[in-house]
Amino acid sequence: MCNRYTPPAMAEMEREWAIGSRNPVRWWDAELFPRRQGPFIRRAKDDAGYTRELVVGQWGLIPWFAKEAQYKFPLNNARSEELAAKASFKHPWAHGQRCIIPAADFDEPYWGPYETPFKKCEWWRFRRADGRPWGLAGLWSTWTDKATGEVHESYTMLTINADAHPLMNRMHKPDPKLAADQQDKRSVIPIEPGDYDQWLVGTQAEAQALLRLMPVELFDAGPT
Repeated sequence: MCNRYTPPAMAEMEREWAIGSRNPVRWWDAELFPRRQGPFIRRAKDDAGYTRELVVGQWGLIPWFAKEAQYKFPLNNARSEELAAKASFKHPWAHGQRCIIPAADFDEPYWGPYETPFKKCEWWRFRRADGRPWGLAGLWSTWTDKATGEVHESYTMLTINADAHPLMNRMHKPDPKLAADQQDKRSVIPIEPGDYDQWLVGTQAEAQALLRLMPVELFDAGPT
């Protein structure tokens, strides 16, 4: 689970994801929390071929059945194991509405090893060890207010079980009633640069193959 991250600079996003240099100046929040406005990258909706476009929307998916834009649940994270079944996410997953969420870094609460957790968490910041920005797996949705006609873009960040990951399994408070391999610790899902196109335009099976944990060597992590 992730509830805070920082978008990269515009020039860095243009360079990393080849989205052109005519994008407007930044019009999103400098620090992202649920329901704030952030940038995401998707296959361009109005291009019959394939180009990428930078879009700004609410970090917290607005499902098609929502009655208002401020849906009662934030839906900023989505368990990847539930995408095909959960009502909020199965429509964008089935229709290939996948996106990449650019992040310079993200924060998680570090609790230490399962056997001897800290009495209080320590906030850690995660960057890529190679200095590139994160491209995190997400889904997007477009919701229209029937009363006003206003169009709202939104997105959610996908997560995956990290009980077996040597780093991410130390994040979030452990439940002493559950075994170490039954905690359902969560990790974001980085999409590697060579897989950007597969995630955005591949088949559902090809996209599914990218829902995996990343090696610990990819992470540059430590206390904030």
